[in-house]
Formats: sequence, structure tokens, C-alpha cells
Amino acid sequence: MTSLDKPTEDTEADDARAVTEAALFEAFGGVRGMVETVLPGLLFVTIFTINNDLHLSAIAALAVSLVLVVVRLAMKDTVKHAFSGVFGVAFGVVFAMMTDNAKNFYLPGMLYTLGLALAYIVTTLAGVPLIGLILGPVFKENLSWRTRNPGRKKAYAKASYAWGLILLAKCAILFPLYWWADTEQLGWVLVTLKIPPFLLAVWLTWVFLAKAPAPIDVFAEMEAAEKAEKEQAERAQAEQGDTVDPSGGRHRKA
Repeated sequence: MTSLDKPTEDTEADDARAVTEAALFEAFGGVRGMVETVLPGLLFVTIFTINNDLHLSAIAALAVSLVLVVVRLAMKDTVKHAFSGVFGVAFGVVFAMMTDNAKNFYLPGMLYTLGLALAYIVTTLAGVPLIGLILGPVFKENLSWRTRNPGRKKAYAKASYAWGLILLAKCAILFPLYWWADTEQLGWVLVTLKIPPFLLAVWLTWVFLAKAPAPIDVFAEMEAAEKAEKEQAERAQAEQGDTVDPSGGRHRKA
């Protein structure tokens, strides 16, 4: 390696890290996505801690979720994270209201976390790690990593295992509290555990992918193939429009 090669490699590595950071930011919603995830639950447990009013706490949590969606729509921004928050809060509200137990506001989200943890692990064992299915379209590689990029598939497997184990550890804390702790204790612990495990999983994903081979841009490949096919067709059409005369010269058909 010459002294001129190293700056180029460093630049490429920095570019790969930047692309990975941008993709993770897009896939998981960034700072706003974290706020939208935390705020409804935080509002619920705060109001319930103050006055023990299930209905007021539930309505406030659902209302703020809807406001977040409206803000996203007004700004013409992606609403997938806000909408997922609304659905999650709505399930919690319905379940708590039906059972008249404020603690059950958190149960659907806890069950979802457990199911997601198992999904990360099971899909990885099956050879199609979930984090790769999530990030593949973001990196414009779709499923090319499964058969054409083994180093990247390995990185996705490591990241998926990390997500699964982190979420299982979170469940190991929350489910005993669901049975033993009161609503306020469970709520505050759950709010506290919203962001740190998430950030740890995202950071580990970034570490694994930053060291992995670059993604294969299948969209660019398809565009290049279409362009080549079009140029070939145009050349063939041009050649068909020409004939060769007996003396060896070329002339265009009338």
C-alpha cells in the first residue's frame, strides 16, 4: 500500500460510515422518532402518578400521539413512526379500558417487544436476519446481501442477534415488574428503558455494518442494465437501417 492509497481508503471508509449512519437514522426515525416513541407513555405515567385517573391518562396519551401524526402530515414528513406510535397507544388504551386496569396500558407494547425479540432471533437462525430485511431497501440493496454479499449477511446476522438479545433482556426486566410492581413503578421503569436499549442496539448495528462490505446497489444495476439494453437496441436498429453495396461501401436504405 502506498502513501497515496491510504487517504483514498480512509475517505471510502468515512463515506461508508456516513451512508450507514444516514440509513439507520432514516430506518429508525432519528431523534424525532425517539420522542414520538417516549412521549405518549411518559404523559400517561405522569398523569396517572399525579391523580390515578386511568381515563384522563389514556386520553392524554392517545391525544398526543394523534398530534404527533398531524404535525408530521403538516410538515409533509414520513408518518410511519408516528402512525406506529398511534396504533401502539390505541391498543394500550383499549386494553386498559376493557380490563379497567391501568397497568394493562403497557401490556400490548411489552408483548410486541417480546415478539420482535423472537423475530430477530428466529429470522437470523433461518438465514434471513430481520435487520437485513429492514435495512436492505434503505441501502438500495434489497435482498442482494443474501446470496451476493456474504460479509454483509454476516453483519446483518450479528446485528439481528444483538437486537434480539437486547430486547429479551428488556423483557426479562419488564414482565416480572408487570406482575409484582404497581402501575407507576412499571410505567417509570418502562419509560426509562425506552431509549438506552434502543440506542445500544442501533450503535451495535452501526459498528457491525461499518465494518461490513459495501452494499450492492441493485437499483443502480437495474438502471445500468436497462440503459445498456436500450443502447444495444438502438445500435441494432441503426445497423438494420444500413445495407452494404456490392463494392463494399455502405449506404442507408431509402
